[in-house]
Amino acid sequence: MQFQHEDHAEYGLFFLNNSEGQRIAEIRYQWAEPHRIIADHTWVDDSLRGQGVARKLLDALVEFAREKQLKITATCSYVVTMFQRDQSLADVIA
Repeated sequence: MQFQHEDHAEYGLFFLNNSEGQRIAEIRYQWAEPHRIIADHTWVDDSLRGQGVARKLLDALVEFAREKQLKITATCSYVVTMFQRDQSLADVIA
């Protein structure tokens, strides 16, 4: 599964579109400061539920944060829960 990434001055997102170009999954972040982003929204279309897509989106965001030496503050309930459950993500938690 290959996600697309857009990074704008104030926010960014990793996302997946279907063959018709419609968005079917995304994880969004806001730039808080030069070395910190806020993960504020995760959404997966019902057609993809149960396939681990939300986790794959989070993994893409975490990989981005590690590459850019960023910390992540989570306000999205899914990301908050995953940060609490998975200690392998501790290095990126703000």
